[in-house]
Formats: sequence, C-alpha cells, structure tokens
Amino acid sequence: MRRKTRTTFLSLVTTIFLFASFSLFFSSNQEKQETITQTNIHSHVHNLIIQEEKEEYHPHVTTSPDSILFPDWEVVVVFSPEYEDADDTFTCVFQNNDTSPAISSGILPFNKRATFKCILPNRVRRYRPFYQPIFTTASHPISFPTKSEMPELFRWNFLAYETLSTENDVILFVKGVNKHQGMNHVPENLHCVFSNGDKTPVISSVQEVFRCHHPSYRKNIEEDEKYIKVSLEISENNNRLVVPSVAYYAPPAQRRTVEKKEKSLICACTMVYNVAKFLKEWVVYHSNIGVEKFFLYDNGSDDELEKVVNEVLERGYRVETILWPWTKTQEAGFSHCATYANDTCTWMMYIDVDEFIFSPKWLSAPHPSSHMLTSFLPKKRPNAHVSILPQIGQVMIMCYEFGPSNQRVHPVKGVMQGYTCRTRIEQRHKSIVLLDAIDVSLLNVIHHFELENGYRVKKLSSEEGVVNHYKYQAWSEFKTKFRRRVSAYVVDWKQEVNPKSKDRTPGLGFEPVEPKGWINKFCDVQDYRLKNVTQRWFGLGSSSGYKMAWQDV
Repeated sequence: MRRKTRTTFLSLVTTIFLFASFSLFFSSNQEKQETITQTNIHSHVHNLIIQEEKEEYHPHVTTSPDSILFPDWEVVVVFSPEYEDADDTFTCVFQNNDTSPAISSGILPFNKRATFKCILPNRVRRYRPFYQPIFTTASHPISFPTKSEMPELFRWNFLAYETLSTENDVILFVKGVNKHQGMNHVPENLHCVFSNGDKTPVISSVQEVFRCHHPSYRKNIEEDEKYIKVSLEISENNNRLVVPSVAYYAPPAQRRTVEKKEKSLICACTMVYNVAKFLKEWVVYHSNIGVEKFFLYDNGSDDELEKVVNEVLERGYRVETILWPWTKTQEAGFSHCATYANDTCTWMMYIDVDEFIFSPKWLSAPHPSSHMLTSFLPKKRPNAHVSILPQIGQVMIMCYEFGPSNQRVHPVKGVMQGYTCRTRIEQRHKSIVLLDAIDVSLLNVIHHFELENGYRVKKLSSEEGVVNHYKYQAWSEFKTKFRRRVSAYVVDWKQEVNPKSKDRTPGLGFEPVEPKGWINKFCDVQDYRLKNVTQRWFGLGSSSGYKMAWQDV
C-alpha cells in the first residue's frame, strides 16, 4: 500500500512539473515571438518579428525547437546552438498527440546545431495547419499544448536556412524567394535582419544566395548575444515580410597564422546522398590523377558514409564532410563550397560521385600521375602582367553518359569496370573553376559558374578530356536518384510536369517503376577505354582474376 501511495505521489509530482514547464515555456515564448505564418510572398504579406531563441537544453525535459516540414512528410528538427549532446531517446509529439521517433541526423558544422528527423504520422497529415511538434525525452505520454500557443511548422519551400560569413559580408541562403532561374528580386527591396535588432542592406540577390553587410556590433559580441538569428526582409508595395529562419549569424573566423601554407592546387566538391558504396573508387581514382582534397556536402545520408570516409582518411586521403541536410539545394551548396574552400584551394572541380574525368591521352600511361589533371589548367603566361586575352578562369569538360550496360546490381569492382556502354552524343559539361575568378553573385548552373569580368572559359575537346558520367546505372541504384533530385531548378521526376524536359530520363515516367528493357538502354557505343586503363593502374591479382585497389581501402 505504501509502495502504491509513493508511486501515485511521484506521478502527481511529475505531472505538476511538466505542467509548470509547459506553462513557463509557452508564456515566455509567446512574449518573445509572434507565431510564424507561411504565406505566398506576393500576397497576404505579414509582418514578422524575428527574435533570438535562447533556451538552454536540459536532459529529460520537453521543449519545442525549430521544426521544418520537408518533402515526403519528413520533419527536420533543428536545435538552437546552446544544445548539448545527450544520450537520450527523443520523440516528436504532434498536434493530435500522435508520436514519431526522432532520429539523430548530425550536427551542423558552423553553429553546432543538432538536427533530428521525424516522420509526420499519417493521421496528422489530414490536419491543417501543421503545428510544430513537441520534442521530448519523457518516457511517458504527454499532452500537446493548446494550438494557439504553438507556431506552425516551417515549410521548406520558404525558409532562411544557412549563413556563411566572409571578412566583407554575410552570405545568407534562403529558399523560396528567387523561385525561378534568372528571375531574382532586386537587392534594393531586400535587407538582412538580425534578431538583435540590426538590419543591413542586401548587395546581391541570385538564386538562393543573398549577400549583405555585417551587423554593426560584430567586432564586440557580448557573451549573451553569441547566437543571433538572421533572416531576409522583403519590402514590396509598402508591405514588409520577414522570411522564417533557422539560420544563425557567425562572425568570420579569425585567420590562423598556421594557415599560411600554400593552397592545394586542385580540390573537388560534390553533394552526396547515400553514396558510401561509390565513394572509395571516386576518391582513390581522382586523388591519383591530381585532386588534393575533397569536400562532401552530405545531403542527409543514412548509409555508411561516415564509416567509409573514416576508412579513406586512415589511408591518407584528404576528405572533409559538411552536413548539409537542405534538400534540392545543389546550386546553393556549390556556392557555399566556393566561398568556404577559397582559403585552402585554388581550383575547384565540381563533379558528382558517379562522374570520372578521363583523357584519351592517358591510355598509354603505365601509371596515374598527379600532373594529369594539372595538364587541363591554363599554363602561366611569361608576361602575365601584359593582358592580351582574358585569363582562363574555368575549364569546361563535356560528358559521355553511360547506360546500365546489362548490369542488374552495383558492379563489385566499381562503376568504371562495370559500365562500358554509352550514348554517342556528348552531353552537358562539368567544370574546374578558379575560385578567385567566380563572380560575387556565386551564380552557378549545371556545375558551371558565372565568372568576373576579365576571365574566360576554356572548353576541352573530347580528345583532350571528357567526363565519363555513369548516369543510368543498374535499376536498383538508379531508382534512388529518381526519388531524390538535388538541383533547386530541376523538376522532381515524380511531378507530372515538363515530360519533354532534358532533365528527365527518356522512357521513364512519373513513378519509380523499371522501364521495359532498362538494362540495355542508352547503349550506342561500347567504350572500354577507362575500364582498361584503370584495370592496368589499379588492378590487383587475386585467385578470382583481379580486384581493384579501392576494394581494399
């Protein structure tokens, strides 16, 4: 009887504590910020005051961090930078008290924000509007608070999501403002707004990239002002709209004297999603022909990417992974990389993990050389101070697209050995870019950047160099690409629009269903050149014939 009384007493105390926590949180939160309402940017414009959320994290309490509704009913939860890691099991509690387990998806590298993923429960999907879930470590059920006290879920199609600071300005990445390629809001109507009350003018507005001045206080940041939210204010027709934001301002890092060593000549940057099985081959090959460092923008992988990266790091390859959970932001990610890597790299190669640069001139080479890629770059002119022609700032390399080549699963020896049949016509190009030559707007389209005045593009002939793009692989691999397109301006294949677009796969409809005869499609020319040369360079004898060097990494 005493045990039952004690249990009842503890339950009562816990209930009172949770109720008090809810009341304190929601009353203070309501005073600090207005409920965020998603609206069309061109109509029903609302004022929104962005204020910094300074909530300390304590284990075993209930809180409401920023939450974003992504495609496919995925909810990404982003904690403020004060979050401290804890070994707890988290749960998302939604507006009808349905729950979904929260899976840790990593720490954002620049402001140390912890991210988690929940799936919006089926029953919640019938509600309108969607409210932000409660994030809890409590092991017992809790009740969702009054809806009027809760903000709506941020929508991924209209959100400020990331920042990067240079010595001269702040780069803010915003989804849903410049919605179409080539149609950008004029900077005169835009400002960056900071949650400490500062506002600075935008000086460039292209794609999802907005550049503005630093806030005035940046040189003397007080400890209690360390985490400052930043967003974009749009002023049109005497109306003002501030875009919802999960982005935090960070002053430019202090330059370290130890970083005065010479930059890497050629680096590579790409956006990745579940590419663990392909990564070793891509890194080993390109390292041996001249790439010195790799930047992987991880778009929310849930395979063994981290394990594979650690394996290649142990072998001495230089690979840096940047968590970038923002879906369909390839152009923005490339813009970020062009700025972030500028202190450490001179030229940046922008290709995907299923793409391999190759020159027919290498066919007779007995082994790979780090000078192979260097041969693509412009030679230094003896009288560089005498300007006859604009300096080369970008090298353009056309692609050959390879088909499934009768493969039904991922080739054990890698894509270069497994896929040998391609289309005849050269396709869109990929580029190696001089980072100092990129235009201040950071505009890029299909792996190709806009350059500043005074620079020009050099296009390689197919005899000088090509990119073998293993685009149409075995269906089990290709259907992953069908589900997840990375470019902001390429229509999702699941949407029944633009059926004749060049970005669509010929013969593929709007469902991830294997087209008839897939394994033999896109096969006009048998091309064994890269297979043969890499077998000579990287093939190792074994009892079953040979295996490739990356199979041992």
